[in-house]
Amino acid sequence: MTTMESAAGELAAIDMPMKGVIPHLAVDGASAASEFYQKAFGAKEVFRLPADDGVRLLHCALLVNGGTLMICDVFPDMPEHGAPFQPSSSYTMHLQVDDIDSWSQRALDAGAEVVMPVDLMFWGDRYGILRDPFGIQWSMGEPQPKA
Repeated sequence: MTTMESAAGELAAIDMPMKGVIPHLAVDGASAASEFYQKAFGAKEVFRLPADDGVRLLHCALLVNGGTLMICDVFPDMPEHGAPFQPSSSYTMHLQVDDIDSWSQRALDAGAEVVMPVDLMFWGDRYGILRDPFGIQWSMGEPQPKA
């Protein structure tokens, strides 16, 4: 059995929510990103598969606020992974939370920066946007009680 086959079996045995759309981000520095997401968003790393170089990650699975997030390092030397990493503002990861002030403060303390401060929005949620040190935008929303 190859290392990849063994890792696939380990990953399949992990009890993670694997339904719907699951984001899988390629970032420059996946190990550091995992550490950041654990500090900033209370993520729990449940699986890690290092690359042969011992530095990059082929795969990392995290539980964040009840959902699954997969990350890996960028591998520009592998044609199937395409171009080198380029941070994108064309998408935003969204977290629906119950205490936006503590969630956003924890992320700021971990090193995120404010893109849009938390404020009450016209649709009724308190909402704000942060950018993590890896160039990924994260929005957060907290529904307000119905009057």
